[in-house]
Amino acid sequence: MKSDVWPMVHAERAALIDDLAGLADERWRTPSLCGEWTVHEVAAHLVDTALTTRLGFVVALARARFDFDRQNARGVERELGATPQVTLERLRRVAARTSTPPAPLDTRLVEEVVHGEDIRRPLGLAREYPQEAVVRALRLQARTSASLGGAKETASRVRLTATDAGVSIGEGPEVSGPALALLLVISGRRTALDELDGPGVAALTSAA
Repeated sequence: MKSDVWPMVHAERAALIDDLAGLADERWRTPSLCGEWTVHEVAAHLVDTALTTRLGFVVALARARFDFDRQNARGVERELGATPQVTLERLRRVAARTSTPPAPLDTRLVEEVVHGEDIRRPLGLAREYPQEAVVRALRLQARTSASLGGAKETASRVRLTATDAGVSIGEGPEVSGPALALLLVISGRRTALDELDGPGVAALTSAA
């Protein structure tokens, strides 16, 4: 069911807000796992994605000449507060929203879980994500092409087995480990590679 996506998304937003609320300002400058963005910039991106509507996404993408990276960079620039506390307050204000771009609703779980780890791991913070949220995000990433922000091309090389969820996806040499680590690696976060085992790890290493 799709109607249960938003409670999970809202719970993840609230949990991240709680983690960020106690963070000293200088730690917001910590490099995240997401490209060249800092923790602060990832938080601003989450504000931007929470505000995104179907029409707004299409308009913004057209203005960015259909360059997703440019569109995201402009969103971060727009929502990045002058101070971390300004950005945090903006995140609080959008936490309960249910707007979405023209994409499957489970993309909202990908956003919150993957970017949640982009922020938490460099800061030494940990969260026990609901298994359903992680598995649904993993399944979506594994069937969505890279051109649409997914990892279908990477995932198609191997069989992904989530040892903590009883889930296997795809065919090929097996890669096994926690569902969260699988999600992060196929989403390009190499830091989780050491949590995975199996003959298919080499294929993911060359792609991650």
